[in-house]
Amino acid sequence: MKSFLRTSAILVASGIAFTPLHAQGIYVGLRGGAGIPTGSFNENSTSSGSSTAVLDAAKTGFGYGLDAGLQMGMLGVYGGFDHINFDCESTSCNTEGKYRLQGLAVGLKLIAPGMSAFHPWVKGGVTFNELQGGYGTGHTELTTDRKPGFEIGAGIDIPLLGLINFTPQARYVGQNFNYKVPGVTSTTTADNQGVNYITFDLGLTVHNPLSGLHR
Repeated sequence: MKSFLRTSAILVASGIAFTPLHAQGIYVGLRGGAGIPTGSFNENSTSSGSSTAVLDAAKTGFGYGLDAGLQMGMLGVYGGFDHINFDCESTSCNTEGKYRLQGLAVGLKLIAPGMSAFHPWVKGGVTFNELQGGYGTGHTELTTDRKPGFEIGAGIDIPLLGLINFTPQARYVGQNFNYKVPGVTSTTTADNQGVNYITFDLGLTVHNPLSGLHR
């Protein structure tokens, strides 16, 4: 087994190293779309008789993001930024009724070979997000620490006008946060609450002239 894994790693590394220059390239892109909360982040703990959850009752929100990466043949690396405003409908929300989530992600992206009209891909990585919002009827600020989570996604790059791609995509983001509410929780509170969501985004990416896979 160790020999098999070692051989596989060498083959992958060799494939990347000897990928033709025209199949490599840097890209940057902007996207926007909807974020749909799932799990406990979407549930209203008050209506279910629980008062332990604070990060709850989130509703579909909208946001934007930035993607950048280096594609080396089929395999690439990427980084991303997210900012999403979720609506909130609960007694734990303040009068603004918003959760504001933002953070970074880094990971790997794999593009299917042999496609000329469009390029399906999948990606997965580690996220570093944080959440802000309000608590109660006043203006008490709710904050979380920045903890690592994960994301998995899939999409399609559709070439437009040469170097520009239209990029619809969907992602699932999962993470747990420790929250802090001044006067309600202590700064050492360690309540791991899930803040998970699905995004559906539409975006545009620009590739350099050497990125032959995206022409």
